[in-house]
Parts: sequence; C-alpha cells; structure tokens
Amino acid sequence: MPPSMLTPARAADAAARPPDRVRNAAPRWLAPARALVFAAGLYPLARVVLFGLTDRLGANPIEFVTRSTGLWTLVMLCVTLGVTPLRRMTGVAALLRLRRMLGLFAFFYATLHFTTYLWFDKWFDLAAILKDVGKRPFITIGFAAFVLLIPLAATSPRAMARRLGRHWATLHRTIYAVALFGVLHFWWMKAGKHDLAQPKLYAAIVAALLGWRVAAWGWRRVRG
Repeated sequence: MPPSMLTPARAADAAARPPDRVRNAAPRWLAPARALVFAAGLYPLARVVLFGLTDRLGANPIEFVTRSTGLWTLVMLCVTLGVTPLRRMTGVAALLRLRRMLGLFAFFYATLHFTTYLWFDKWFDLAAILKDVGKRPFITIGFAAFVLLIPLAATSPRAMARRLGRHWATLHRTIYAVALFGVLHFWWMKAGKHDLAQPKLYAAIVAALLGWRVAAWGWRRVRG
C-alpha cells in the first residue's frame, strides 16, 4: 500500500515496527509447510515400522531395513540440496527455513542405516566391521559419508551458525561431498548385483545439483 493511502494509525504502526522484523517475518504458509515436511520426513520410518508389525519385511528383514534407510538418506540429501536452487528460481526466501529440517532427516536416516549395519548385521563385532571396511569399498565410502555428516548435524542449530560465522557456510558445503560419497556407496553396492538403474538416477540428480552450484559460483565470479 503506498504511503499516501495509509491511515494515520496504520502509518504510526508501520513506523514503529522494526524493519528487521518485517523483513524476517515468516509467511503464513510456512508453519503448515513445516508440519507437512515433518510428516513426510517420518513417512519412511512409519513404513518400516508398519511393515515390521505386519510381517512384510521379506525373507531378510535386516537387509530390508538397511537398504530402506540408506535409500531414504540419499533421497533426503538430494531434497536438501535442491532447496537452494528452488529458492533461487522462485525467489521465495522462506524455503530456506525448511532446509535444516530436511538435512536433519538425512542425518536421522543415515544414523538408522549405520546403526542397523553395526548392530543387527555385525553385532558390534569390531573385527568383522574392520574386515568389511578393508574388503568392501562401498562400506568404506559409506563410513566416510556418515563421518562427514556428523559435524553438519552438530552445527545445524542457529546458535552454532552464529558462533562459527562465515566458517559455517564453508563447513556445510561438504554436504556435496556427502552426497557424492552416498551415490558411490549406493552404486558400488548395486554394481555387484548388476542393478544400476537407481544409482544412475541419483547420480544424475546429484550431478545436476552440483553442476548448478558450480555454475552459480562461476556466475557470481563473472559478475564480480
């Protein structure tokens, strides 16, 4: 509304309102969107629990849970990486407020994936785990991806972002390395079964997201 059309009461209210508060005010759709994203993030877990309760985990329940949580980790990583391009294309800055929740869901499913492997597959047998890491490259790269995710989850709170300053953004760019390692982990695991349809799909998605990031960086450099 132009200033000339404001009533005296509204003009006084607008003048008294802190500029930062106006700029940072959350749109009305954000709270329902957060609830929807949270519910969607819990869907994979609910599905596994339901399948377990109804005896639908298949002949090898441990393998089903391990692969399901691993796949959803990769899905959540891709969706998290897609938030910034979507925000740039739409101009809706509030989309960035959903990114942290999505990233934490990626870490949540990665933790379930990792714990299922350590506990139910290897029963915390350190010798067997080390043998697996040395013998199977996809296990090694999976370990590396999970280790890289830990500091990202630990520094996700806003207080940590303020404390780390510009180093926070540098640290959180390693999510691209995590996504690449995740694709390699998935690809090498599936390669032994000659079933690369899904790994190729996620490799293409991650490559496109990484390509967008590089192109955006190059464009900023050109513009100075």
